[in-house]
Amino acid sequence: MNHLTDSTASVSLSNMANTRLLLTKMMLNDGGEEELVLRSYEKDRLKTVIFFLLVVLTLGLVLLVIYWKPELECYLKKRRCALYKAEVVMIKDHYGHASVIKVDYIFLDDVSTAEGYNRHDYHDAPVDVDDTTVLVQRDSPAIRYFDYQKIRYIWDSKQYIFKRLEDLSSGTRCATIHDEFQGLSASTQAQRRRLHGPNSIVIEVKSYWRLFIEEVLNPFYIFQVCSIILWGFDEYYYYAGCIFFISLISISVSLYETKRQSRTLRDMVGSLESNISVCRGEQEFEEIPNQDLVPGDVIAIPPHGCVMMCDAVLVAGTCIVNESMLTGESVPVTKTPLSHQEDEEMYSPENHKRHTLFAGTHVVQTRYYGQAKVLAVVVRTGFNTAKGELVRAILYPKPLGFKFYQDAMRFILFLAVVASLGMTYSIIIETRMGAYPEKIVLRVLDIITIVVPPALPAAMTVGTVYAQNRLKKAGIFCISPPRINFCGRINTFCFDKTGTLTEDGLDMWGVVPVQNQCFQEPVRRLSELPRGQILVSMATCHSLTLIDGELMGDPLDLIMFNSLNWTLEEPGQDTTKYDTLMPTIVKPSDKGSFMSDEVPFEVGIVRQFTFSSSMQRMSVITRTLGHNHMEIYSKGAPEKIASLCNPDTVPENFQALLHSYTVQGLRVIALAYRPLEAKVNWHQVQRISRDKVECDLTFLGLLVMQNQLKPETTPVIRTLLEAKIRTVMVTGDMIQTAVSVARNCGMVQPRDKVVIVNAHPPDKQQTARIEWEYAELPTDVDIISEQETDGESDTGQDSNASSPLLSRGSESRMSTIKLKLLKRDGDGQAWKQGYRTVNIADEGPRHHLAITGKSFAVVTSHFPEMLDKICTKGTVFARMSPEQKCQLIQNLQKLDNIVGMCGDGANDCEALKAAHAGISLSEAEASVAAPFTSRISNIECVVTAMREGRAALVTSFGCFKYMALYSFIQFVSILILYTFGANLSDFEFLYIDLVITTTVAVLMGYTGPYHKLVRKKPPGSLVKVSNLLSIIVQVLLVGVMQVAAYLYLRSQSWYVEAPPNKDLENVKSWESTVIFLVSSYMYISVAFCFSKGPPFRKPIYTNYPFLIAMILLFGFSTFLLLLPLPEIEHFLETKELHEKSITFRLYLFGFAIGFAIISSFLEYMIVDSSMLKPCYKAIKNRRPQNRYKVVENEIKNSDWPPVGQVTFPTTNVVLVSDIHVDMNSQSAIH
Repeated sequence: MNHLTDSTASVSLSNMANTRLLLTKMMLNDGGEEELVLRSYEKDRLKTVIFFLLVVLTLGLVLLVIYWKPELECYLKKRRCALYKAEVVMIKDHYGHASVIKVDYIFLDDVSTAEGYNRHDYHDAPVDVDDTTVLVQRDSPAIRYFDYQKIRYIWDSKQYIFKRLEDLSSGTRCATIHDEFQGLSASTQAQRRRLHGPNSIVIEVKSYWRLFIEEVLNPFYIFQVCSIILWGFDEYYYYAGCIFFISLISISVSLYETKRQSRTLRDMVGSLESNISVCRGEQEFEEIPNQDLVPGDVIAIPPHGCVMMCDAVLVAGTCIVNESMLTGESVPVTKTPLSHQEDEEMYSPENHKRHTLFAGTHVVQTRYYGQAKVLAVVVRTGFNTAKGELVRAILYPKPLGFKFYQDAMRFILFLAVVASLGMTYSIIIETRMGAYPEKIVLRVLDIITIVVPPALPAAMTVGTVYAQNRLKKAGIFCISPPRINFCGRINTFCFDKTGTLTEDGLDMWGVVPVQNQCFQEPVRRLSELPRGQILVSMATCHSLTLIDGELMGDPLDLIMFNSLNWTLEEPGQDTTKYDTLMPTIVKPSDKGSFMSDEVPFEVGIVRQFTFSSSMQRMSVITRTLGHNHMEIYSKGAPEKIASLCNPDTVPENFQALLHSYTVQGLRVIALAYRPLEAKVNWHQVQRISRDKVECDLTFLGLLVMQNQLKPETTPVIRTLLEAKIRTVMVTGDMIQTAVSVARNCGMVQPRDKVVIVNAHPPDKQQTARIEWEYAELPTDVDIISEQETDGESDTGQDSNASSPLLSRGSESRMSTIKLKLLKRDGDGQAWKQGYRTVNIADEGPRHHLAITGKSFAVVTSHFPEMLDKICTKGTVFARMSPEQKCQLIQNLQKLDNIVGMCGDGANDCEALKAAHAGISLSEAEASVAAPFTSRISNIECVVTAMREGRAALVTSFGCFKYMALYSFIQFVSILILYTFGANLSDFEFLYIDLVITTTVAVLMGYTGPYHKLVRKKPPGSLVKVSNLLSIIVQVLLVGVMQVAAYLYLRSQSWYVEAPPNKDLENVKSWESTVIFLVSSYMYISVAFCFSKGPPFRKPIYTNYPFLIAMILLFGFSTFLLLLPLPEIEHFLETKELHEKSITFRLYLFGFAIGFAIISSFLEYMIVDSSMLKPCYKAIKNRRPQNRYKVVENEIKNSDWPPVGQVTFPTTNVVLVSDIHVDMNSQSAIH
């Protein structure tokens, strides 16, 4: 949707067009995540002349500034104009980043091809027409457009706005796809290819020369180049040469890594060039390159599969697809053709993904009837595909907005201010000395290179680079290194349940059949099930398929089918038994058990309605050999299946028995069926709507499975909770099961209370409302306890038998539970529903909220003021759709949480991308599903990533503080020396900058992460009081010690002050010698102080390279001071220190050791002491709190949540009601 910011509602429709013609600004994608502000510009000759004069006067500096800030080009060279005259557009996103893009033209031979396809005119006025011609000329073949971040926007000459180029993924009815797209002619396809561009996702791998130019134009390297030029003028040739050589190596490494990453990404998302068969109409097919596909093409999927190069919707045949590239989920998915019952719906790749083949996915096999082809209509191409969107998210990531980087930039500006003060001091002192003006300028500019170190940005990334390598060794791959630092600040971590907290595979517990509207004894051995509908439903209601002779499909379906000891046969040549249909056939492995004298017991699956997370069910239409009618079988969420059944077939104690299973973490699936009329034939089945057959079903029973926690889950959750990291479960499973798993894994402690948030949308009787109810313990647990106390105490049974549903040998206990339930059904309503009364006054230490996706949607729409509290206190979010998972992550982020997300990929892609740190559990080395991909198939990777994140963050802080102190130490040294017209020599600078500082900066980050997570979190801001205090006291100590060393030098009887030098080239003086030797120890000492170990990193002695380097540097500096050799003194251009007494040198050594001791004392005993923590806290409390803390305080100071009450949106008050607690969404108010 595009929004016109300059339009007024008061103008009449006849004047609207004229008003729009005058627009110079508009919104693109208004209200969406990619909302953009567009401004139009055209050439201004006068401005252009002035601009070129400015370029000449500034020696091209203006061009460099425009390279950094592209929007300046529009301000300096162009003028605002109406949209329809725009030659360039300036686009600014909602992060403030601007881009300037040229408006270009596409010339079509036949505009009608584009017009009829996209449902509005794309044609435009010719390039050379006057301003008014656009009002009347609408048949020109010229279409104005521009491309922004791989997406094409075109000029709509009817609405006089730019809008995103549409395809079949929006605004297209399903009936249109069936009826109107029968194949495009070659000419029409060529026209659309000009409009849409090639169907390819090409990651540009830039040449080394281009990368070199872009790298050199980076402000960091521009600063380096200017510094090297400055040092050259100052005759620091050796120093300038070494820095140039180091910068060259740095650039080379950077270019190599950049190109390597580009190649890796290109190889990861690219596909080999191949051909595809497209329909030209009338069943005529032609082989063309995949790159030539356009929306509207009808393609034939090869029988043996292929890698999809576009998004296409199936219209004939079935495909088995591996979508691991996009989702990280390697389980094959069955894609079925778009059915005619969906004709009235608007097609959407998200809502109809069960019919859509996505680019980048691998079609493993196809299923088709007779000689027919498997056909699909192309709906999206290139970067508009689902894969293209994910790749664009990598190429153009959202700004992370980490406070550390923002503070770093502010601190650099502060250093620039300090440099300006030093420059002022230098000018005053050197002018008084009568120094030559050109020397004063060189010295003043040299201060900038000292105070603002060019290597600062590179040093800050060292810790991240080491952490990324360690993560890779641990099987965790990261495609977005800056997000590693976010892992160090995470305070909320969200987890998917199935496959993440629990095992991927399920164990079959048993089946609870229904007969005469009553639940029967549970059947634990499914091979003992009698022939009947419940057996056939389990044998047929699945999406399994044979791939290379191996049964593949959803793990739940595999376990269900394999437990029956049946076989599945794919379509063969003998299809006469099924009216020329080629169905999948299932039959018992032991044919003798189910064989009559004439007809074998075989069932053909005629039609499949695939599982949909929004519908919470799947169905199949089958025909049993020998029967004259077909049947529909459905399986899915119990509450959903029960709502589709005839109420007379659902047992009265359905909710109670369902609750008794789900609260213990068991996975429950409901089964139902209905016979179809005999007159329904195969052709009707293929076109019938699922809504017409998935109704008035007969309830068959419950399929119960165990979903065990992974053994690593509970220890990891315990570790996170001990570290004060909030854990949240976000799942598509039932709320009862989710709450049970949350208790079992430790997210909810035994004495904690869980409150169910049941939100109801408005209906005819009532407005929207929220019922707040305790999640109670079911009655059957009490019954079991009574039974064990009364009857099993003598048998010596293990106390763990109190949870019989989790025990494999518990048939007898389960039947006792059922009998107890049935016996007590008439004792009272509370017993009948399977609940006991809750004493509300008996509160646990904490309250947790649990909410379903349906209730979450109601709260979002009707109770937005409650959303912050629910997101803050919510622990279990069940029945959440993929979109709602993403919404939850974003809501948590709006509350200033740093949010992590861990899932197995399938339904979690959006949430994984939205989180600050999303970790996908996948066997792939890397996928575009998440910033992190873990080969570790359990959530231990979460702790690993967080430990590495904390280590990397602390390392970044340490390196930054070290580089800041390095600047201040050298700054103080230079100011002291400038006072006397002295300076350090070339090789003294090299020893400090290259040997000491570079070595420390590179090796400081090599220290590994601490072995455990602690409650304390690393600081997230450089302007934290403790950080500022640390830097300030160290700078003061540096100044005191250097001045003290200089005063000690002046106290020597042999000391003679160096005479003033107008050239300011007095490098061989006692002042420079003493300051150099003493300060060299300071660089080493502060490196030790800022290389802190626990609680975020290992102790410093575990970093052997760094420790060895520190010892060698300290030893060499001591050698220069205490045992100086004349040759080394000559090389460094120091005074003849070896001629002076050892006492003088020992005193200087004492200054160095004293600085090291006092520096360590100040850092560890003062700055980090517990005595100052109250001061830090008092200052911190004066700053605005994070939003989630404000919400927590509001909840803490109020009686919330209002359990046992109802909240209405109109008055926003709660009414006390006598609510019988029910964990199901259909709870009633009594």
